[in-house]
Amino acid sequence: MTGTQSQAGSSYWTSTGLPVALLLVAMLSFQVGASIAKSLFPLVGPIGVVAIRVALGATVLWITTRPWVAAKRPQASRALIVYGVSMGLMNLFFYAALDRIPQGVAVAVEFIGPLAVAIVSSHRPIDFVWIAIASAGLILLLPVKHIGSAGDLYGIVLALAAGACWAIYIVSGQRAGAQHGMQVTAFGSLIAASIVVPLGIVKVGHALFAGSVLIPGLLVAILSTAIPYALEMVALTRLNARTFGVLMSLEPVLGALSAYAWLGEGLTARQWLAIALVMTSSAGATLGSR
Repeated sequence: MTGTQSQAGSSYWTSTGLPVALLLVAMLSFQVGASIAKSLFPLVGPIGVVAIRVALGATVLWITTRPWVAAKRPQASRALIVYGVSMGLMNLFFYAALDRIPQGVAVAVEFIGPLAVAIVSSHRPIDFVWIAIASAGLILLLPVKHIGSAGDLYGIVLALAAGACWAIYIVSGQRAGAQHGMQVTAFGSLIAASIVVPLGIVKVGHALFAGSVLIPGLLVAILSTAIPYALEMVALTRLNARTFGVLMSLEPVLGALSAYAWLGEGLTARQWLAIALVMTSSAGATLGSR
């Protein structure tokens, strides 16, 4: 290999390979955090776990981003409030869904939210194809063979609600970020915590502060908040939006693999096919979005 080829390879790794690797690590970290969180459900339930995760996640964000040192602090605005509220509700619905359906399925269904945002921003005829593919995936995930399986159906509905909150989170986050800059995540997490933590305290009580919950809860906060946030910020500065969105479409598979490794949670062939359809739809819509 010549010096020029070596430099070209090194440049490619720095400009593309490294941010892609960082984004994959960020997504895997988030999904491992969700798997660990699900293992805590028998102790404090999904609401208690959400309260711990959001509270400690907000603390970690404030320590790492230090928004108080900024020369200008963001003032309360509608976009910032909607952003924080949607963040809190998104976590509540998603963790409630995890309590009823497999993690990979929950992540795939939740992806309907950002998929809708990508399609709305595109307005191309091929988007009807992506809608059809995503709909087929969603239909495959419905418990049609077990009509009495209300828990599964309720879990799908909760995951869809999480996806709707995710869509609102994306739109309001763009507006709040344009107004308030990089501080928006720290302040949004504080708003989310103010909603979720009181619910957790009312639901669980003093068990929320037990060491057996706080210590793994801190690990969940680091894996699901601090590490993904830091790595995604680096990846976002080096990848274009389409590449970033297509790579994010891999998250349902990473969620399923993480749940299998950590929780022994397997999926049926039907569920894997449904996840693949949702991922294909998400990647295709992202490539066609503006």
